[in-house]
Amino acid sequence: MVRPALRRDVVDYVVSHYGLTMRRACRLVKQPRSVQYYRSVKDPRRELRARMREIAHTRVRYGYRRVHVLLLREGWQLGKNQAYRLYCEEQLQLRSKLPKRRKMVVTRVAKIVPAKPNDAWSMDFVADQLADGSKFRTLTIVDVFTKEALDIEVGQRLRGEHVVSALNRIAVRRGAPRHLFVDNGSEFSGRLLDMWAYHYRAKIDFSRPGKPTDNCHIETFNGSFRDECLNLHWFETLGEAKAIVEAIVEAIVEAWRRDYNESRPHSALKELAPAEFARQLVLSSGSTEPETPENSL
Repeated sequence: MVRPALRRDVVDYVVSHYGLTMRRACRLVKQPRSVQYYRSVKDPRRELRARMREIAHTRVRYGYRRVHVLLLREGWQLGKNQAYRLYCEEQLQLRSKLPKRRKMVVTRVAKIVPAKPNDAWSMDFVADQLADGSKFRTLTIVDVFTKEALDIEVGQRLRGEHVVSALNRIAVRRGAPRHLFVDNGSEFSGRLLDMWAYHYRAKIDFSRPGKPTDNCHIETFNGSFRDECLNLHWFETLGEAKAIVEAIVEAIVEAWRRDYNESRPHSALKELAPAEFARQLVLSSGSTEPETPENSL
């Protein structure tokens, strides 16, 4: 059955191209004239559409679900289906970068299932380059339970000592983890991280070689970090000084990390931001922040 909206377009085409009257065109297409003359009285919600476009243009990798959550936070009244319809009508859909393939799905039992903050941290490196072609790396550290981005270290060469230094800063602020999820890189398998883990009694869980899904938490975060931060900024050098270059990159990265923790809705946390979820845990349990260790490595 042809939709009335499509029939109206056909009638308009016949009238404009063949010079027929509206009466004859409607009779030819077999559509009542009342349908042709009908105009919707539904509120077009132009202000909402404009705000939706602003959010989508600012956060270009957000789908309609996260845009819907942000609109609800601002006080807009709309359902998820209405948000999807307006999102599609404004042509804001995202295109998937990954090809669809058939895969064998195997359900694995997780070795460690965190039940509270600081049960497990996950970390990995993300590589990128500046406008002049010089490369730099970022060390990302995430709390697996709360999904918080605990720290993002930026540098042109990051080694084991930089990993330990970043962990020390976090441990002073919120305590040490019980487990660390890492891959088999030399920065994680060296003696420095092993000594740090021994000092804080943290167990290091290495991924199997060639199995990035073993550390899927940090892989998911790094994908969002690259799409929503690194790929949206063109890092340029203001001079040959390395400190200036790193300061520029660190400022942008730190701004994105704070936005990820405080604003970005996370589907695994019932559309709450990670920091908000962590605060609700503290309020519901009635406990305070974990005690910070007196000594650090």
